[in-house]
Amino acid sequence: MTPAADDRRYEPYVRPVPPDARRDAETWRWRDWDVHLEHVGAPDAPVRMLLVHGAGGNAAAMWPFAAHLSTLGARVTVLDLPGYGLTRGARPGALTFHDWRAVLTDVVAEIDDGRPLVLMGASMGGMLALDTAALGGRADLVVVTCLLDTRDPHVRAVLVRAPWLARLAGPALRLAVGPLGRLRLPLRWIAPMTTISNHPGLRAEVLRDREGGGGAMPLGWFRTFLESGPAVRPEEYDGPPVLLLHPGSDRWTPTHVSAAYLARLRGGTRLVELDGCGHFPVEEPGFQALLDAVDQELRRLTSGEVAPLQRGRTCA
Repeated sequence: MTPAADDRRYEPYVRPVPPDARRDAETWRWRDWDVHLEHVGAPDAPVRMLLVHGAGGNAAAMWPFAAHLSTLGARVTVLDLPGYGLTRGARPGALTFHDWRAVLTDVVAEIDDGRPLVLMGASMGGMLALDTAALGGRADLVVVTCLLDTRDPHVRAVLVRAPWLARLAGPALRLAVGPLGRLRLPLRWIAPMTTISNHPGLRAEVLRDREGGGGAMPLGWFRTFLESGPAVRPEEYDGPPVLLLHPGSDRWTPTHVSAAYLARLRGGTRLVELDGCGHFPVEEPGFQALLDAVDQELRRLTSGEVAPLQRGRTCA
């Protein structure tokens, strides 16, 4: 089965998609899941890129971003992580956060063909992209909009709707094992989904998307997410350079939370704040700044420069 890649619901909230953007879809069998993949851009583009959505996202939400990123010379792959979008599995209630890490590691192995490889993640997808680079050892660059250490109580307080939930969630979710772990909980009951975008229309679109921000996930997934922490401690990270493109007007995860994590990472890093952008960074001029920053690093990668990033901070 090859599903159609024609979901354009999120297009009106981002600048117009390039008219010649190419979008191909396939179903990829992984364990007992049929994973929906989309490949955007020219097949012979000089760079391969994996674009990872976060909690409440899916490939449809990432499509406008992938279309614009592909114009920079990248063949961009996006997927519906298990539990979201068009991806389907035989045992969805048994899903854990560890499955997300595993599927991304295997997707990277599937698409890696020797071209420079960039892992890019939005929201929670940023942490997943970093974990995938740290575990897989294949990427040349990591680009993220957010970095979170869920073991930090201050970070947990940012992620949930109210401070009391942060104190309650850990002890309560530790009980979510066995059959109880398969119970599904709407994401909006835990996370402040009304802050996912500063654009009212886009916020409403995310919240009514039953395969995204308006959906539910098993309690076991929430438990393993909060318990997991980074796959590799940032002080021990030995992966590729990391470019943090953090929305400057993010009402969900403030810049200082991600910047604190970035400062702990070994190796080359750079922070660019996207002026005017909310958590879902579609506003200008920040959206253009995102494209410009990625374009700069892709040019360095394809020119063969050894150290594309140095530690620093830029507001754009």
